[in-house]
Amino acid sequence: MPIRQPVVSMLGHVDHGKTTILDSIRGTTVVKREAGRITQHIGATEVPVEAIRDVCGDILKGMDITIPGLLFIDTPGHHSFATLRSRGGALADLAVLVVDVMEGFKPQTLESIRILKQTKTPFVVAVNKVDRLQYWTPKGKGCFLTSLNSQIDEAKAELDERLYNLIGLFYEQGFSTERFDRVSDFTQNIALIPICAVEGEGIPELLLMLVGLAQRFLEENLETEEGAAEGTILEVKDVKGWGKTLDVIVTGGTLRKGDGLVIATPKGPVETRVRGIMRPSPLDEIRDPRERFTPVDEVSAAAGVKILAPDLDGVVSGAPIRSTRGLDVEEVLDEMREAMEVHVPLADMGVMIKADAVGSLEGIAYELKQLDIPIGKAEVGEISRRDVIDLSTNPDPLLRVIMAFNTGTLPDAEEELRNTDTTLFQGDIVYKIVEDYVEWREQKKMEMDDQSRGELVYPVKFKILPDCIFRQSKPLVVGVRVLAGRIRNGARILRDDGRVVGTIKSIQNEGKTVKEAPAGSEVAISIDGVTFGRQLDCDMTLYLDIPTGDVKRLEKMDLNFDEKEILEEVKTIKRKQDQFWAM
Repeated sequence: MPIRQPVVSMLGHVDHGKTTILDSIRGTTVVKREAGRITQHIGATEVPVEAIRDVCGDILKGMDITIPGLLFIDTPGHHSFATLRSRGGALADLAVLVVDVMEGFKPQTLESIRILKQTKTPFVVAVNKVDRLQYWTPKGKGCFLTSLNSQIDEAKAELDERLYNLIGLFYEQGFSTERFDRVSDFTQNIALIPICAVEGEGIPELLLMLVGLAQRFLEENLETEEGAAEGTILEVKDVKGWGKTLDVIVTGGTLRKGDGLVIATPKGPVETRVRGIMRPSPLDEIRDPRERFTPVDEVSAAAGVKILAPDLDGVVSGAPIRSTRGLDVEEVLDEMREAMEVHVPLADMGVMIKADAVGSLEGIAYELKQLDIPIGKAEVGEISRRDVIDLSTNPDPLLRVIMAFNTGTLPDAEEELRNTDTTLFQGDIVYKIVEDYVEWREQKKMEMDDQSRGELVYPVKFKILPDCIFRQSKPLVVGVRVLAGRIRNGARILRDDGRVVGTIKSIQNEGKTVKEAPAGSEVAISIDGVTFGRQLDCDMTLYLDIPTGDVKRLEKMDLNFDEKEILEEVKTIKRKQDQFWAM
């Protein structure tokens, strides 16, 4: 079977050099034409094998290249990559994770790593901006190893130190990495390729690694059959003179002008017909071509093209497409309905997740699963008023939460959020949304715990301090040391012989009335209904008497070690008189 070119996605933190690397390969200046030099749209570039040979030069001599080239996808960020799904999972066959050698890991780096791990996409690491190293002298276009041999020892040492730090960071994320020329088994280690994208240094080795990995490990995945086309939409754009167009990666089969086309959307499949296929020149960028698009009658996988077609309302980026030539249209429609189904395990009660695409939802669900956080509802689209209302009825306040990834909130939903206790976590970095929720949940638990502690009698142990008997009775006022737990007003006192005596009326600390006294503190308490020397004395170990109903609730709460121990002591004391107490 023919071998298609592998799809390679560029990932990494903003401004770490994804587009600059592609500019170096293409000989373009796309990054200079972008607003703020930051990629705003998804792009695609075909790099034919002849161009790869030109860039790599002698290091490819004698190597039999069987793939026709590489098809690069350049994304504005991790979230774009997460939305790009094919029927088999992730769109990309390979990825290049770009990391700034000076800055190391940043939020989008970590997010990209999580996505690569989740989608099981093979990748290499381009360690960019080696020219920023203090002693490094760039040698211009060419091989990294050639440049390395001409560097002074201080430059080599600094590079090794920076790479060693990165290797440690990758290890923390569950990956074994090593500089590419030191890797003996690419199934065990991920290659780190030092480069300087601006100068073109190290680009030959980067291309060599991608070609080698594709041919050695992915050839079976790259085999293509003649037949109906399938692919993924990169972006939907309005183009003057053409109307609404689709930037598409064709990943399988052949697409022809005039073909029927079915596109999956959040509201169901859309049927249309291919009115035109526009293909950028090799080494040109689909989102910002230097030359005019070339109209073609057909295109085979893998290729990045612009499709002209009517009736594209509701079509969104990341949606899969399928041509219907030679196929049963109803079967294709059913296939597309299935492609847009959200395959996220749901619980009877859980948080709600919303996202811009199915792939994004799966990304959030993956992170939540690692933390055993249940999901009650998962949907593509903006947050609606109905979403907020539905969630506000959740009986568990810790799950009365919406997590929204790369999607907006409708105005009436914003109003509803202000009027309910539903909490929204929103952003374009999945792990940050999840981390913010976990942090909020812990704080909320503490608040709820404090509230419960105000209602419950908690396990407490204390002793009366000698020489701190300020009043003998009516009420008794004594100094006490809190051995464990927290003394609160209103509780009755339990002696270690099981007798319950007196009620704590007030607590004073350094002359000020307080609501409670924590473990380790020494305070004065007034006790109604007892007389010192009769019911209470200094040699007694004292507890707070815990009502039977509170015990069951306490057993379900997150007590500390001392509180658990005291609760067991109280049970032992009480069960000497009633063996079935609090059972």
